[in-house]
Amino acid sequence: MEEKHWKDYDMVVNGLPQQARYNEQTVKDVFLPFLRRLTDLRGRMGRRIIAFLAAPPAVGETTLAQFLEKLSKEQQDILEVKAVGMDGFHYPADYIASHSVLRDGEVVAMRSIKGAPETFDVGQLQLKIQAARRKETMWPAYDRQIHDVVPEAEPVDAEIILLEGNWLLLKDARWTNVRVFADYSVLIRSEPELLRDRLIQRKVQGGQSQQDAEAFYENSDKYNVERVLQDSGASDEVWMMLEDGDFELVEQFETAQV
Repeated sequence: MEEKHWKDYDMVVNGLPQQARYNEQTVKDVFLPFLRRLTDLRGRMGRRIIAFLAAPPAVGETTLAQFLEKLSKEQQDILEVKAVGMDGFHYPADYIASHSVLRDGEVVAMRSIKGAPETFDVGQLQLKIQAARRKETMWPAYDRQIHDVVPEAEPVDAEIILLEGNWLLLKDARWTNVRVFADYSVLIRSEPELLRDRLIQRKVQGGQSQQDAEAFYENSDKYNVERVLQDSGASDEVWMMLEDGDFELVEQFETAQV
C-alpha cells in the first residue's frame, strides 16, 4: 500500500483555532475535483448553487467544509466556495428547554435529544436556502460557548454555497422539502464502530469519564449515527471516511459526472 503523506492546516472552526490534517493525495484526487465539478455546475446553471455535504456525527464535516472553502480560495480555476452549517437552525435554547417531541411512540424532552432532526427548524432552513439561491443573505450560526443560536451571524454572498450537516439528506417528510433544493450533494459514510470510538473519545477529551461517555453514546449519539447511515437518501457522490481519518470517493453517479 502506498504511503500516505499528511499535511497539517491551521484553521478557525466555530470561532476556535484548530489544526486539521488531510492526506495530500486525497486533496488532489478527491477534494479538488469535487470543487471543480461545483464550478462547472455553477457555470452551466447560471446562478448561485447550493451543494450539500451530509455526514453522521464524528466525521468532521464542519472542519472539512471549512477546509474546502479555504482550498477553493487558493485555486485560480475554481470559484470561491462559502461553507455554512445547518446548526444555526436549531430551535432556540429556551424553546428546546420547554418542548417535547414524540419519538418511537414515547414523549421525550427536546433537550434530551438536542441535535436530533426533531430539534431543528426545518421551515426556516428551507426559506434561507431559497433566499441564498437568489441573493446575498445573512446566515445564522450556533455558538458553542452560549449553547444557543445566533441569528444573522455571517453574510453569504458566494456563487457556490456548501451547506454541511447531519440531516440534509434525511428521508423524512419534513426534510424532503430541504433535499429538493440541493443542486449537488455528497454523503459521507463510515463504519459505525469507528464513529462510536471517535464520539466517545471526543467526550472523554472534553472532560467526561469513559463510563459517562459510553453511556451518552448509547443513549444519544448511537441513535443519530444509525439514523444518518440508514435513513439518508440518494446523493450525487458518496465518500467514505477511513479508520485513519482519510477520505475516499466510493461512488459517483453518472448524472453527477461533468
